[in-house]
Amino acid sequence: MNAVQIEHLTFTYPGAQQPTLRDVSLTIEKGDFVAIVGNNGCGKSTLCKTLNGLIPQFITGEYEGRVEVCGLDASAADVGALAQKVGYVYQDFENQIVRPTVLDDASYACLNYAMPDYLDRGREALRQCGLQGREDDFIWQLSGGQTHLLALAGVLSLQPEVLILDEPIAQLDPGHADRIYAVLRRLNREYGKTILVIEHHTEYIADYCKHVLLLKDGRVQWMLPTDDALQRVEELQSCNIFPPQVTIAAHRLRQAGELQADRLPTTVEEGRAAFAARPGVRTCTVLPQPPAGEPVVQFRDVSVRYRSVKGAPRTVFSGLDLTVRRGDKIALIGSNGAGKSTLMKLMVGLLKPAGGDVLLNGKSLRDGGPEGLGRQVSMVYQNPEDMFIQDSIQADIAYAMEARGLPDARSRTDALLERFRLTALRDRDGRLLSGGQMRRASLAIGIALDPGVLLLDEPTANLDIATRKEIMRTLDDMKQITETVVIATHDMQLVCEWAERIVVLCGGRVVADGSRDRIFGSQALLDLVGIRPPEIFAMARALDPAACCYTIDDFLSQFTGKGPQA
Repeated sequence: MNAVQIEHLTFTYPGAQQPTLRDVSLTIEKGDFVAIVGNNGCGKSTLCKTLNGLIPQFITGEYEGRVEVCGLDASAADVGALAQKVGYVYQDFENQIVRPTVLDDASYACLNYAMPDYLDRGREALRQCGLQGREDDFIWQLSGGQTHLLALAGVLSLQPEVLILDEPIAQLDPGHADRIYAVLRRLNREYGKTILVIEHHTEYIADYCKHVLLLKDGRVQWMLPTDDALQRVEELQSCNIFPPQVTIAAHRLRQAGELQADRLPTTVEEGRAAFAARPGVRTCTVLPQPPAGEPVVQFRDVSVRYRSVKGAPRTVFSGLDLTVRRGDKIALIGSNGAGKSTLMKLMVGLLKPAGGDVLLNGKSLRDGGPEGLGRQVSMVYQNPEDMFIQDSIQADIAYAMEARGLPDARSRTDALLERFRLTALRDRDGRLLSGGQMRRASLAIGIALDPGVLLLDEPTANLDIATRKEIMRTLDDMKQITETVVIATHDMQLVCEWAERIVVLCGGRVVADGSRDRIFGSQALLDLVGIRPPEIFAMARALDPAACCYTIDDFLSQFTGKGPQA
């Protein structure tokens, strides 16, 4: 029996002018591991929501065709019966956590079905997800990656045959991302689960998935074995899907007649053979730091502890010392839970240290609140929708300026709308925009008061690769506007292409602070913190342990003598 059988599916949302899905026919065999790819708005999430009956049973619209999952008609079967066949972990997986402790949450679905062995099912699901031993912990004691695994365990407890995960690693550091995919591989290989992931990170697709399904304009373009799919470099790029950096580099070499290969490498191991004996290498040299500006933010022996319902308070920082100087462009990196967001909240006065002091422009933040800091420091949150409080982007951008009675609020709002390419969207509610549009709008709000220090928490999280590139271009443009910027991120490509200084957090302290060559040139540091540089860096290192290449252009220039592509 096939796991999924779709015949001539068309679906149109209420009020939409065009269908989101157009005459989709598709077969997914039991035990497959499929990556669903495509640009924003192509219908990936819509397609997946037809598999568990959300569409059309809860999200209505014009629905034609037939969707059969594990032998059930998904449009008509009882949703309770479907939930035991199809498990769904959503992109905003935190909303699936409903109980205070780990085992309680993992077994909750089974309790709702009045299964007498609900606790045993919850324990087994936790074991399958590598969370055994955490049964009695509170959910707020888990890291982001562990919380994602708990959401998966809650789905697994019902023992579904098909698992669907929407952007499973979008907010995770590389170590936790590896762990998620290792669990999915084990569920696929050892337990025979059919797995579908909506994924933009093609390096994970290359390593873990068996097939790739490309959607374009609501239609299935093709479904191919992963290695065959990733050979279609130009077609994928035309859909804003970027194959692994190793594959793109080989494709460019082949186009230039520098590489004779029938098949392009899709992993570093395959690339080792394809790029062997290439001339030229640039070793990692510690570059001098640019001249240091005057201190803007100073952390002096700072300690931060969060009270805990269970056990001792959780210590985030203990004796932290750090100085942010005027003109710095800092990437703040570290694993989930290292304290990146906490550090930013200290800078804007949302948190007070338990010990030590935080100084902004030489003045302690200990006695004041965040209300009067808007002109000195501004923070753009990881979830951009948290920045929107009015009914239009224009009103959101103007709000802080008008609240302070700035006389040029209107003209400055118009200028910001123009700079961030939002003029045509000025009357739209920010919460209803696309991911990239929301990010641009949140950045405009963040710099509306022209702050001396701008803080950005994960500005490229949850975005497809093309939108991430757009945001990176916007950040690069902002180097000319905003004097001092600190970005907390897991996006190593952003770190390598944008940052002039990298601060690494681990174990409540700064373990490294310097240029990208200094940070990524230390294997001991990478192992300690679980940092993974861009794949092309690993490819260069596989060819020469002394190489430092952060972009595809770097790699081609250093290993082939070719300059950047025109």
